[in-house]
Amino acid sequence: MKRALITGIIGQDGSYLAELLLEKGYEVHGIMRRKSVADYGNVAHLKDKINLIYADITDMASLIRAMDISQADEVYNLAAQSFVATSWEQPIATADIDAMGVLYMLEAIRAVKPECKFYQASTSEMYGLVQEVPQTEKTPFYPRSPYGVAKLYGHWITKNYRESFGMYACSGILFNHEGERRGKEFVTRKITDAVARIKLGVQDCVELGNMDAKRDWGHAKDYVNAMWLMLQQPEADDYLIATGETRTIREFVEAAFACIDMDIRWHGSGEDETGVDEKSGKTVVRVNPKFYRPAEVELLLGSPAKAESKLGWKREISFDDMVKRMVENDLRLVKAE
Repeated sequence: MKRALITGIIGQDGSYLAELLLEKGYEVHGIMRRKSVADYGNVAHLKDKINLIYADITDMASLIRAMDISQADEVYNLAAQSFVATSWEQPIATADIDAMGVLYMLEAIRAVKPECKFYQASTSEMYGLVQEVPQTEKTPFYPRSPYGVAKLYGHWITKNYRESFGMYACSGILFNHEGERRGKEFVTRKITDAVARIKLGVQDCVELGNMDAKRDWGHAKDYVNAMWLMLQQPEADDYLIATGETRTIREFVEAAFACIDMDIRWHGSGEDETGVDEKSGKTVVRVNPKFYRPAEVELLLGSPAKAESKLGWKREISFDDMVKRMVENDLRLVKAE
């Protein structure tokens, strides 16, 4: 039986990955921070099937202890301060977690079990001000946020440890991936939650930022499968995981409202833009400048060609199906309230 250790196990990706590894017969260990009230997040339904270890990604001694307890064959580093907007408000904490945390985890592996395979969760935000379209594994990076900069350190230190110490260490450059377990601070979940509330009459309107930003969106369940595939290869390498399709925030909004049979007509542009339901004439979307980023990432579009050819990876959940799943799940949650 293989043993895996997942940092960030209570998050969206960590929970889907834990489910996948359990299905494959792994003994699954996960790191969680100690709080005054136990918070199992997205793995509450799995807590009797997995082994949770109290540790912190910024505390190397606790990571060494976690490696000692788990004796992991594979480590998936998904722990992060993963909200881009917060990285401008807390740049130092973001650097501690998203940059130095990767180094601490690599050192803990090297100290306890250097033959362990390591996966680092890199991000499309490292491309930032994109230098070519579509982006590939060879596209130069140009991060546009403290989050992107911190993640870039994590990406390069992973590559450095692979080349310097011969460790099996790889990075997955994952483009935007969403799902029913996405936190409400992320724009996609903010939209689907608002759509559910507007449908059920408990909210009138949702305020958003830049409607023209383009993203390459997939479902998290498909993307964690790619993580696992990366660690099953004979040699460690870095892979870009994306759908090869891009859509604006505006298009995401339209798809989400279409799930509740609302057609959105747009008025104005920029800071004056609103979205109006054609049937009722009611304004359900407003643009609010306070949600604009200090430095915007306008376009992200990835080419998954390498992952498809070398890993045999293929996304199975379409964009429309992903949005539908999220809206339907939020309808259930809001009704339960």
